[in-house]
Amino acid sequence: MAIRVLLVDDQPLLRTGFRMILEAEQDIAVVGEAGDGLQALDQVRALQPDVVLMDIRMPRMDGVEATRQITGPGRDGPAKVLVLTTFDLDEYVVEALRAGASGFLLKDAPANELVQAIRVVAAGEAMLAPSITRRLLDKYATHLPSGDEPVPDVLHTLTDREVEVLKLVARGLSNAEIAADLFVSETTVKTHVGHVLTKLGLRDRVQAAVYAYESGLVRPGAQ
Repeated sequence: MAIRVLLVDDQPLLRTGFRMILEAEQDIAVVGEAGDGLQALDQVRALQPDVVLMDIRMPRMDGVEATRQITGPGRDGPAKVLVLTTFDLDEYVVEALRAGASGFLLKDAPANELVQAIRVVAAGEAMLAPSITRRLLDKYATHLPSGDEPVPDVLHTLTDREVEVLKLVARGLSNAEIAADLFVSETTVKTHVGHVLTKLGLRDRVQAAVYAYESGLVRPGAQ
């Protein structure tokens, strides 16, 4: 079945451009559009999309609050949210990730990256492109722990290998890349990621990456 996508952006021309790109793909169907967060909530309830391509800055209700309501407790459907951001990165992107977004994409990303991001998010994975992640973390480096603070007690529930995996997730590596780095199978990596999410009470890889930096486990610029 085709991936059902809802386009949410207050600029009609951008929505038209995204629609043209996505409707050229046999496995993707654009089921609707919305010009602000409130319209997005109505459309999600009515259309039950698989993926919502969500702008951040919009009138009436911004993308952060819309994301929170779409993915939060009592949500009406299984929709995943892929956040759109400008090249210089909106200051609200971190809040959108905390609110439940499954990843973020630059508005000027090539068409093939947009298509691939939607497929990744629809499959239940997180869209954490390393280049975007690094720029995001550089922007917020002054607000993140320095690494000198003690790590939260809950991190001590992780095994050494799970900590390694969490650090690599925070760097934006995919399961395949982590498997190659640690010389293990992708299935083993998926198992470790699952354990990390369960032990830390996190929803997905995006939250895991943000948590790793906010807890001080990983520092911006560290390898």
